[in-house]
Amino acid sequence: MIRFAAVLVATTMLLGSGTAPAQPESMPPQLGPRPFYLVERMKDGPLKAALKQCTGPFRKTDFSIGHRGAPLQFPEHTKESYEAAARMGAGVIECDVTFTKDRQLVCRHAQCDLHTTTNILARPELAAKCSQGFSPADPATGKKASAKCCTSDITLAEFRTLQGKMDAANANATTVADYMRGTAPWRTDLYAANGTLLTHAESIALIKGFGAKFTPELKSPEVPMPFGGDYTQEKYAQAMLDEYKAAGINPKDVFAQSFNYADVLYWIKAEPAFGTQAVYLDGRYEQPGFDHTRPELLKPGMKEMAEAGVKILAPPIYMLVALNEKNEIVPSAYAKAAKSAGLDLIAWSLERDGPLDKGGGFYHRSIKAAIDRDGDTLTVLDVLAKQVGVRGVFSDWPATTTFYANCAGLR
Repeated sequence: MIRFAAVLVATTMLLGSGTAPAQPESMPPQLGPRPFYLVERMKDGPLKAALKQCTGPFRKTDFSIGHRGAPLQFPEHTKESYEAAARMGAGVIECDVTFTKDRQLVCRHAQCDLHTTTNILARPELAAKCSQGFSPADPATGKKASAKCCTSDITLAEFRTLQGKMDAANANATTVADYMRGTAPWRTDLYAANGTLLTHAESIALIKGFGAKFTPELKSPEVPMPFGGDYTQEKYAQAMLDEYKAAGINPKDVFAQSFNYADVLYWIKAEPAFGTQAVYLDGRYEQPGFDHTRPELLKPGMKEMAEAGVKILAPPIYMLVALNEKNEIVPSAYAKAAKSAGLDLIAWSLERDGPLDKGGGFYHRSIKAAIDRDGDTLTVLDVLAKQVGVRGVFSDWPATTTFYANCAGLR
């Protein structure tokens, strides 16, 4: 009782100071019921039997990467989302990095997503500064509701006054209030009342306090560069790493990411201590004619990337897995080519497709015929870990990846 009282007093003092306690490195992760729920919904077999025997204790693991924090239930890129990811044992946590009108770096998934991820449209004085104000849906013509609000539309001081919400919008809305209420039914607004937005520097301090590592993603600007006449792409890429240097972070704890291959090459050349583990996010699936099943035709190719100094390649899950003639999930030709070239792999993003009873969506599209239940999340994870050999997996609910990594004996 005395020990509990002491902990309660210490916690009260921290909360009273306005600073939430960080997740101590020695504190075991709090996984909650979801990983065990998924195990129960797996197909019967050796993997399910083994995972049912796995009851802990559990520890933090670098295999478990908090994708935007824990956005399955918390507003992405908020203090609350990052705290949830850390409590679930994520050893690496992501801040997507973009910039404000006054060139300050902040955590947002896209430069122009404030209309879906914050309450900016409910703030008339700031909504008036959006690139495109709210335009209601028109059922008579089939026109959908729209808006476009960018971090580059407002200053850092204005950004700080916003509140994060679940990333969603109602395209059929005729009012701002209805437009902001679009959260998918398999997510929740239960924890979305107080989404605290963060600058990139604030995310560094927070994640450092968790004893976790960092994977910042330099987001593609949605404004012409150089911004303001002289803020070039290279200055932007450098500014992100400069904030880790200013905070005294060991480059070995930072996995800088970008979909822009030129950013990765810049880091390798200009900041080799960081560049040696920079991550090339492969988003080439958006290019016409792209075919990941024929990796020998990709430009740049796997060997070309490796020769340029790229060490880590990160594609969406579906590019790393395929189905064999028995309808079993196996490594894809893309995955085999990457490993053959000596590239490490990171997959994204687990728990983002929602319920899997109908085969999932984008992230499972190459193996849709083998997916018919939520428990298949763990089956896919097992293939990624044991057969593909990924070094980590981004997850919208890090408890799932933490659970699996511990049960599989991964670090």
